[in-house]
Amino acid sequence: MLKNPETKYRPFISPIDLLDRQWPSRRLTGAPRWLSTDLRDGNQALANPMGVERKQRFYDMLIAIGFKEIEVAFPSASQTEFDFVRRLIDEDRVPDDVTVQVLTQSRVDLIARTFESLEGARRAIVHLYNATAPLFRRVVFGMERCEIVDLAVKGVTAMLEESLKRPQTAWTFEYSPETFCFTEPEFALEICERVLDVWRPTPERPVILNLPATIEVAMPNVYADQIEWFCRRISRRDAVVISIHPHNDRGTGIAAAEQALLAGADRVEGCLFGNGERTGNVDLVTMALNLYTQGIDPGLSFPAMRQIVETVEHCNGIPVHPRHPYAGDLVHTAFSGSHQDAIRKGFAAHERRNDGIWEMPYLPIDPADIGETYEAVIRVNSQSGKGGVAWVIEQDRGLKLPKRMQADFSAHVQKLADAIGRELDTGDIWQCFENCYLPRQTDRFALVDYEETGPVGQRIFVGRVAIDGEVRSLSGRGNGLISGVVAALEVAGEPLLDVADYQEHALGHGANAQAAAYVECRTPDGRTVFGAGIDTDVATASVRALLSAANNARQGVGL
Repeated sequence: MLKNPETKYRPFISPIDLLDRQWPSRRLTGAPRWLSTDLRDGNQALANPMGVERKQRFYDMLIAIGFKEIEVAFPSASQTEFDFVRRLIDEDRVPDDVTVQVLTQSRVDLIARTFESLEGARRAIVHLYNATAPLFRRVVFGMERCEIVDLAVKGVTAMLEESLKRPQTAWTFEYSPETFCFTEPEFALEICERVLDVWRPTPERPVILNLPATIEVAMPNVYADQIEWFCRRISRRDAVVISIHPHNDRGTGIAAAEQALLAGADRVEGCLFGNGERTGNVDLVTMALNLYTQGIDPGLSFPAMRQIVETVEHCNGIPVHPRHPYAGDLVHTAFSGSHQDAIRKGFAAHERRNDGIWEMPYLPIDPADIGETYEAVIRVNSQSGKGGVAWVIEQDRGLKLPKRMQADFSAHVQKLADAIGRELDTGDIWQCFENCYLPRQTDRFALVDYEETGPVGQRIFVGRVAIDGEVRSLSGRGNGLISGVVAALEVAGEPLLDVADYQEHALGHGANAQAAAYVECRTPDGRTVFGAGIDTDVATASVRALLSAANNARQGVGL
């Protein structure tokens, strides 16, 4: 390895000096035309390319998502590819509003084979490409510019001739100066003009010029400049659809595609979740949902994202990363305490506003819009805070813990998470809550039954309470039920508890709904203890909560 390895690389210097560029001040207001190339570009990049059945499953999903243009195969590459195209046509599997696309190299025999595969199609796009960049001309093909132009012209001429033999099909032609992003701009323009001279498109019968970032060599703003420069200069602009096909070698495929649309591109070619050669093609799921979060209908629909992910993983044999934008298992999940607190408050504010506008901390998209649920938005581990723990217990059990009790319970949960060294599920959290706050028959104090008498302000609690397993009758007087129970415990020889806070709420609706009660108490030695009770009767729930606090005071827990 060289001592200074960076010295062997030469930066790409764009020959375009577009001082009056317009794209930075524009904004996207609509969706582009989409082309999925999963079944061709994505497929050829797989270690184990898809067979007909997997391709069919993927194709059916693309139709369901809403793609109207799908590159289905490279029919001259193999019999499997050829047979798949024939299956779609022979079995009438192409909806009336969908156009299939196929790819071919610029060779007369391969072009003939390609058109043969499409025999009988109602409509089709035939896509021809040849590399144009200096590196490829010099190293790969050993050709001069004029020879590269001649190769393209011969290919597109053969396409025109083959199409005329099959007038029953509505043909659309597409040409790609492959490696456009590091081809001299004037040469890319020249070769595309020569192609247009052969095809002679009209606004009624437009053609597609695809300008790929075959290998990312520069920042996305450079690609945008190249697209704007080309769009300004190409003739017959009203008869030409400018398509882009960005790859992701520098990790900026999404940015390059979005900026290229600002620069004048009309159409985007890519793959779901960015599959493709090397680092992949531009990710169409992310691009589409980026538009969606900006209030733009992308024209594609992802109502059941988990099913889409499962299908793509099955067909490609490649997992979708759990942190993949929008689609990963963890992208709508918060473990951090501060994030959880913000999200919990965001949901509360969203419910109060009830205005239909999605404004949520840390969640740019409503998970429900792509078939996800809110249950997994907040998940608990040792990094979680009181807000996250409170959210989980409320979503799972409907318990709305008082704020100070949230902090107390969070400490217990974090201790448990540290002890077991993993994320806690709802079962873990509920068991922790039961152990900490809900009275059990094995506790020092366990309610058997009780009654309450006396006028308002002079209530008398009379109950049977199991104390260390022995049922005893206790009574106490207070201005309410809670103070009566406190007095009864004091008569039984227990230290006096000072009730600092009491809250209650219903769990569910209807006559059979339960109630939850929470109590916060101060002990004589200055500790703060909490208790909770759940019962179909709110008064009984409050008695259980106070006895739970008394148990915790006895056990020496508390702040």
